[in-house]
Amino acid sequence: MARSNSRSLVHAFRVQILVTLLLGVLFPILVRLDFRFASAQTPFYLNMLAWTALAAFGGLLLYRRVLAVPGASPGYLILPTYTTSYLVVILVLFFFRLDYSRTILALSYFLLVSWMMFSVFVLRPKKMLQFLVVPGGRVERLKDIPNASWTYLKSPDQPLLSCDGVVVDLRIDLSDRWARFIADATLAGTSVFHVKEIEESLTGQVEIEHLSENNLGSLNPNEAYLEFKIIVDWLLAAISLILLLPVFLLVALAIKLDSPGEVMFRQSRQGYRQRPFRIFKFRTMMAAPSAPAAEEDETGSQVQKAEIDRAITRAGDNRITRVGRFLRRTRLDELPQILNILRGEMSWIGPRPEAAVLSAWYDAELPFYSYRHIVRPGITGWAQVNQGHVADVNDVHKKLHYDFYYIKNFSFWLDVMIFFMTIKVILSGHGSK
Repeated sequence: MARSNSRSLVHAFRVQILVTLLLGVLFPILVRLDFRFASAQTPFYLNMLAWTALAAFGGLLLYRRVLAVPGASPGYLILPTYTTSYLVVILVLFFFRLDYSRTILALSYFLLVSWMMFSVFVLRPKKMLQFLVVPGGRVERLKDIPNASWTYLKSPDQPLLSCDGVVVDLRIDLSDRWARFIADATLAGTSVFHVKEIEESLTGQVEIEHLSENNLGSLNPNEAYLEFKIIVDWLLAAISLILLLPVFLLVALAIKLDSPGEVMFRQSRQGYRQRPFRIFKFRTMMAAPSAPAAEEDETGSQVQKAEIDRAITRAGDNRITRVGRFLRRTRLDELPQILNILRGEMSWIGPRPEAAVLSAWYDAELPFYSYRHIVRPGITGWAQVNQGHVADVNDVHKKLHYDFYYIKNFSFWLDVMIFFMTIKVILSGHGSK
């Protein structure tokens, strides 16, 4: 027990602040000075003290803030969050032509990342969340969530065991005895959660049975962040288009040499507020022949089914070219959508836009499907990094829950989390078809 408590203490915020100050700020400067304390009073080293502290504590705060998002992996987040913080500080110093010590910043970065890796992979306590469950309602579904332990209570007279919280379906009529049990748990300092709240937190999905304020927090996502995101999206897209122009040319040449047909693939997609738009992608399939005219005895539903089949890409699809498989695995085929961002039709992060024919099909099959169009579609998104490419209606239904979770929790920090997770997806090739 003592060992477990000491491991937990290592991850306390106050301890992390102290370690960051000593290991990430003071020690690198003293090493650079050969531990001559008097020399630290010069303006240069006082400035480096401030900039190093900004990079070190910026990395810590970014790491802890993004870690709060469900689905975040502590070990995976260390490198991207700390690298981002230190790079921002270095870029500021470089562009404003300020004097700085690469040795101090490099040593600070190396020591903090090494310590965080050690604390997460060696010292982090291995603990599964423990919940007590009040019977009744939809709590039986919790058994399908694997990353927690569920103890189903038999009687409200049972003693309150040590746990991470009590879960109850608050929509059902509870007996006076169960209501008293929940009140006593609250007074004892034990957190009480609605079953839907726990499901969303542990799965990163929001299932909607009817549109309401309780289900989605707000039916209209944060307008201020929507406007801010448009500006940031456009600026990043403009810069990316300039920097990635050589990559565009190389990919275009590879597509031309690999198979006949146009370099660019264009398709009608359902966009923001259900406005149709033409999406741009690098062509990854053999150029499709002109669609034959429908036979006279062919019904409208048969024609629609053929269009749906053509729009769906399945695993091992033999229409995909050799270069196309590489482009899909690395997600390079998505780069031309930077043009869609510049045109205001898409965002870097948001629900994935579906082909118009698929969107109409899903809308007819799935309740509230159209609500996912309340925000701009994205090149990557919460569903993409958690689930990957899907085509079957049942899988799309699950994907819709991820999209609703993104809309309900629409924020800068969730976008940051998705950005880091997208890097991991690109490197692993997860979810590509």
